[in-house]
Amino acid sequence: MKKIFGLILIGLLPLMLHAQNPAVVKQQANAMAQSMIKGDYKTIVNYTYPKAVQLAGGKEKMINLIATGVQQMKNASITFESVTVGDPGKFYKAGNEIHCLLPENLIMSSPKGRLAMHSHLLAVSSDGGKNWSFLDMNNSSTDKVRQLIPNFNPELKIPAATTEPLQ
Repeated sequence: MKKIFGLILIGLLPLMLHAQNPAVVKQQANAMAQSMIKGDYKTIVNYTYPKAVQLAGGKEKMINLIATGVQQMKNASITFESVTVGDPGKFYKAGNEIHCLLPENLIMSSPKGRLAMHSHLLAVSSDGGKNWSFLDMNNSSTDKVRQLIPNFNPELKIPAATTEPLQ
């Protein structure tokens, strides 16, 4: 009986990965991204990949780190204007997690002008796609990600982040 169940599960796993609901991961990624614009750092931390929160010293410390960084930006007259999250790419199995990338575009303004930053969010689900946590891949590499996520699937390629000045 266990063998039959195992064979059925192995046969259905690729279908389950392709059956992930892209709308769910995009909705949760948007909630996190819009939290940055709103200054809701608690929500950002709640959506951040748990091991990253742990390495930052816990939720309260990470909230304080984000708040300090944003305040430093404000002191330099740098502000977030908008953030948009695109549709998720292919879903990848990684150990007992599911991973995918979502494109993220952030518009910032400063005394030197406006800037568009194009990067990706790595979405991670350990409950079959019901709930997602995220890591910003701006200036990240596969090696850096592997330090946080040892089961990271090498088939998932992280594109380089880009920036461009805006008029």
